[in-house]
Amino acid sequence: MGTSVLARLRSHVVRRLGWGIADQIVSSLTNFAVSIYVVHSLGAVQFGAFSLAYVTYGFALNASRGLATDPLMVRFSGTDVAAWRRAVATCTGTAALVGLATGACALVAASVLSNTAGRAFLALGLTLPGLLMQDSWRYSFFALGHGGQAFLNDTVWALTLLPALILLRTTGHGDVFWLVLAWGLSATVAAGVGPLQARVVPRLAGAWVWMSQHRDLGPRYLAEGTSNSAATQLRTYGIGLALGLASIGYVQAAGTLMGPMTILFLGMALVTLPEAARILRRSPQHLLWFCVLVSVGLAAAAFAWGVVLLIAVPRGLGAWLLGAVWRPTYPLVLPQILYVTGQAATTGTGVGLHALGAARRSLRVAVITSVITVVCALAGAVADGATGAVSGMAASAWVGVIFYWLELRAAMRESSSIPGHGSLRSLRTASRPTVGRPGKSEGHRK
Repeated sequence: MGTSVLARLRSHVVRRLGWGIADQIVSSLTNFAVSIYVVHSLGAVQFGAFSLAYVTYGFALNASRGLATDPLMVRFSGTDVAAWRRAVATCTGTAALVGLATGACALVAASVLSNTAGRAFLALGLTLPGLLMQDSWRYSFFALGHGGQAFLNDTVWALTLLPALILLRTTGHGDVFWLVLAWGLSATVAAGVGPLQARVVPRLAGAWVWMSQHRDLGPRYLAEGTSNSAATQLRTYGIGLALGLASIGYVQAAGTLMGPMTILFLGMALVTLPEAARILRRSPQHLLWFCVLVSVGLAAAAFAWGVVLLIAVPRGLGAWLLGAVWRPTYPLVLPQILYVTGQAATTGTGVGLHALGAARRSLRVAVITSVITVVCALAGAVADGATGAVSGMAASAWVGVIFYWLELRAAMRESSSIPGHGSLRSLRTASRPTVGRPGKSEGHRK
């Protein structure tokens, strides 16, 4: 059975996966370039302010994906172009609405925060609608299987950002406000190119229709995504309050060193969910094996990159990437590796839960693991500073692995799409005819 899944992956996924990784490399380079610029040029304090704005962007991004693009990926992957265009018009309109709402909240936050952090939030609030719109075009193109169009859109963002950073450098406007503003405005330019590529005009007025049509998925995906982002924000704010902005910068720098794995994970996410949805429709007995392969492969890749970091960072890579910040960051590298590897081990389960439409289960496990992460990270910060915070995150990630796989197995047993109720034994014998009436599934709703 594993051999047949590998054959399917070679024949159906390799091209889409290649575009997914290529697109994510370009997308992540824009974020990576700003992060490296800040940490090299402005120091740990302004990097900490940028990190606060960035995790807030992540919160808004997950809200947009939950309400807009996640339902699109589940229900419109591989559909005909006409249906895709109708869906994308309202999906991207929903992303724009979320951007306007979260941007307004960021502007309010900017008015009450301190000078450095407030300026970062001011720039973020002005550009969040464009940032979220640009992300919605990426996911829309991958839902159709046109990863090359997503790659082109992200390339527009990167090529617009590069001269902006050079201009800021030469004119001496390289503080955190101008950097975040340049980053967000260049994304807005790419968002404006999206309608020309897709020949679709976003319908802001259609956002309410979209959310109503997908109310069984959207609100739960919203809560799931925002619970993860809220956990990241609470963890980051808590570390800042307990240890200061510089410690936030060190934690963020450790995460930056794992940037190639972030690129790989997010690139895989662009293609694994649409592929899992296709497998569920065409060959549902392969779904569990697909989820296992995704999780094991990504966890192995994360651990291997971590070994490279442990060897290379003290031998020049750390100074080259992070400047003087690398020394206080290095003790955080090992727990960061364990944290990211644990996250990778849950990637396949998240894909499976979303493909099954098991929004109630994916929400429950997201909330549980988010609470565990915040508690462990803040307890670790109090006990052992920044190193303790990341160690707490690592411990919580591996506890989460257990919860995620238990929820996936339960969702597969309930699913009417999986022969024999999705048990591991039935997957091994799925080639034989099955007898019996399939059970109900919370995820098999259309």
